[in-house]
Amino acid sequence: MPPTALHSKKLPLTEDCLHYDNIYEVPHDIQKYWYQRYNIFQFYDYDIRLTDDAWFGVTPEPVATQIAKDISPTTLSHTTLIDIFAGAGGNVIAFALSEKWERIIAIEKNAATLACAQHNAEVYGVLDAITWVHGDSFEYLAQAKGDPSSLDETIQIDLATTTVFASPPWGGVNYKDDEIFDPSTMEPYNLEFLYKACHPMEHVLFLPRTSDIRQIARLVPDGAKVDVVQYCMEGASKAMVAYMPAARN
Repeated sequence: MPPTALHSKKLPLTEDCLHYDNIYEVPHDIQKYWYQRYNIFQFYDYDIRLTDDAWFGVTPEPVATQIAKDISPTTLSHTTLIDIFAGAGGNVIAFALSEKWERIIAIEKNAATLACAQHNAEVYGVLDAITWVHGDSFEYLAQAKGDPSSLDETIQIDLATTTVFASPPWGGVNYKDDEIFDPSTMEPYNLEFLYKACHPMEHVLFLPRTSDIRQIARLVPDGAKVDVVQYCMEGASKAMVAYMPAARN
């Protein structure tokens, strides 16, 4: 699916865009997430919508808010942030609320999930602060780097002034079983694939909390600095975030 700019065009909610009011409505495998719903979205009761699959990948709001505070434009000319796995909107809403960026682009290939993200952004009052893209993020990045003129003008970017945020699927819950998680085994997108897709732009990778730091370090050019931060909530780490530098000229 070629990327399509959807700024100011709000997709309709579908039968998969659900809001559960009662635990008895919630599928068994996501009930534990429903009990954490106010940590996931503080305004859950204001008709926040998620697909059943989206519950597994939403960044808790306190963590998303702190990441949004920590991600700052590198220079005054660094003005664009792209969330390439927008999901139901947890991170991109926090980015928009931070008011740090001139442009925020959110990419999601699942129409129902994107509709949830747009709806949730409207609940938080930031729908129009985000340019919404319905399409494959890797096709978008390839076009942005190789043939930017092929993209709609509203989603063309300058690589030198853009930061990419990636919170990819982690391939299920097996990562929790590993004392040190091997990010080369992430499915469907492993660490090296993500790095190559986002390179040469600076990018921020949201990874399992036990990810092998040595693998991250091997991707960084000699002499370059990479910050790796553990983000915690209620005394427990929720994720490791690696701040990867842009390629040197």
